[in-house]
Amino acid sequence: MSLERALLERALRRGKKIRALGIDDAPFTPRSVEAQTDFHHTDVNVVGVVCSDTRFEGMLWNQVKRDGKDATKVLIEMIKNSKFKEQLHLILLDGIALGGFNVVDILRLSSELALPCIAVMRRYPDLVAVDEALQTFPDYQRRADTIEKAGPIYESGGFVFQIAGCSTEVAEEALIRLTDCGKVPEALRLAHLIGSAVKKGESSKRA
Repeated sequence: MSLERALLERALRRGKKIRALGIDDAPFTPRSVEAQTDFHHTDVNVVGVVCSDTRFEGMLWNQVKRDGKDATKVLIEMIKNSKFKEQLHLILLDGIALGGFNVVDILRLSSELALPCIAVMRRYPDLVAVDEALQTFPDYQRRADTIEKAGPIYESGGFVFQIAGCSTEVAEEALIRLTDCGKVPEALRLAHLIGSAVKKGESSKRA
């Protein structure tokens, strides 16, 4: 068993608080609305919220390229350089990509940071539609391979997710512990609300 998985499992077993970093992107203009020649020049804000169980403890802020290729690298550097790094048990992502189709390699993210990673989805994705959208990119195969490498999509405990660095059972237990109400862990819910408020002047209705 890896050290990162063992630390999360031990904290859950002993009833200790779980510190999770929830990462979501702020609202942005979709690629289809603008000329496709300049989509990769646009920065999308990324919000990271640290929660101890469901209690807010801190925040990170960064940027990735819309529909770009830098999300994994940006997240690794952001978290490695953060004062929160040594306190974390888990990384949560709102889906497998940021800023449109800037796909995150969750296996690399988990491995380089020595932390389990869970990509949480609000519903089971339309994989056919996702693949069709990916085919509009010249590097379709690279993006598709990164998504496939993330492994199966699980539906467990009312959550839909992909995982790296921990088991399905541990992921489900952690998600339950980190969720105050509904089916969105509090760190992700707050990241979504904060990103919306900063970009639009007020938080969105859906979190």
